[in-house]
Amino acid sequence: MTPGSTRHTLLVLGAFAAGTEAALALAGGVAAAGTGAVLLTAVALLTARYATGFDSQDQGYRKPVRLLGSRTPRLGDWGRAVAQGMSAENGYTATLRPGIQRLYAARLAERHGISLLAQPERAAVVVGPELWPWIDPRHPAPQGTIPPQVLRAVVDRLDEL
Repeated sequence: MTPGSTRHTLLVLGAFAAGTEAALALAGGVAAAGTGAVLLTAVALLTARYATGFDSQDQGYRKPVRLLGSRTPRLGDWGRAVAQGMSAENGYTATLRPGIQRLYAARLAERHGISLLAQPERAAVVVGPELWPWIDPRHPAPQGTIPPQVLRAVVDRLDEL
């Protein structure tokens, strides 16, 4: 057994844990040995979790990337937003465009590492020149309602990203 190998390390840690348990049993009795066993088990499980790389996953300990602004995209209000975006009185810019921009911002950030607001030139290349005017945050959207075929193309492109 090579010193420093996994097997050697586990053997040394196991011997240390057994010695600690024996010392606790002699000094404090059964209650101290039981408490020590619980604590050693908890430390062993946390160490094993860390050693297996589970800690490398994002478990909510890191701050979220602030590329989206203030509100997380969700699907709850999309039926109403699409209906309003297709109506002549509200048009595309009132509710539908901001929601689509947030979805594009999320997709561009998570899949391509591009910020829709900070890197609009890169975002325009990825989205495509025919759909970019409908999403471009620097310029107002084309006036009126969004044609159904354009909305379908915008959603399909979002899905492709």
